[in-house]
Amino acid sequence: MKKNKINSNYLERIPVINKELDWSRAEKDGLVTLHVKNKGIIKRITQVILRKPKVSHIHLDENGSFAWLQIDGEKSIADIGIPVKEHFGEAAEPLYPRLAQFFKVLEDNKLIEFKK
Repeated sequence: MKKNKINSNYLERIPVINKELDWSRAEKDGLVTLHVKNKGIIKRITQVILRKPKVSHIHLDENGSFAWLQIDGEKSIADIGIPVKEHFGEAAEPLYPRLAQFFKVLEDNKLIEFKK
């Protein structure tokens, strides 16, 4: 029972895109790419020694791109689920567990934050 309460509270959260994040949307297919700057001393060392890139490009799939484009700083995760369900239908299921996981990964990687 407690798990459902946590999930419903999480779904009420309002995501906001990190202002420092650069991202783009491809004209051809509409897919979103997040351009993450690799900052910090360890990452700088790996860039020099191992020739790692200064910017990582994270390509979202169709589902992730669609959900990303719904983020407006006003809609909750639950609100975002409505157009996702309308667009993808049964292919979006299990809808809210997938959305919650998607936004958790974005939050953990500091690509989004939640409105307070």
